[in-house]
Amino acid sequence: MVLWFGIAQIAVAALASLVCLAGFARGRAPNDYTLGATLVVGLLLLAQIVSAIIAPLAGNPPQGDPLEFWMYLVTATLLPFGAGLWALIDRKRSANLVLFVVNIAVAVMIYRMLVLWG
Repeated sequence: MVLWFGIAQIAVAALASLVCLAGFARGRAPNDYTLGATLVVGLLLLAQIVSAIIAPLAGNPPQGDPLEFWMYLVTATLLPFGAGLWALIDRKRSANLVLFVVNIAVAVMIYRMLVLWG
């Protein structure tokens, strides 16, 4: 796992969570900003999957348990897309809160993946 990319992902997920929290605080339904920010987090995680496949082939294998790393990565990748689908179906104010929690959870999971990679 590339360190600078992981840190950038954490920063983007934290920023996306602030956007979603602001949308919830304003009492708005999910909009392009909250859903778009969560989509960016999901797309970065898809790029992380590609990076995690290539990194061991380039001589950067994980130091921790590879199975645990991949379970974190797959779960973290599914969360933003699932929450985005939820927000599209349930167009209430509380959907922004769900997006906020998911983005915070993804940031924590990426940090854990950085620790597992070594």
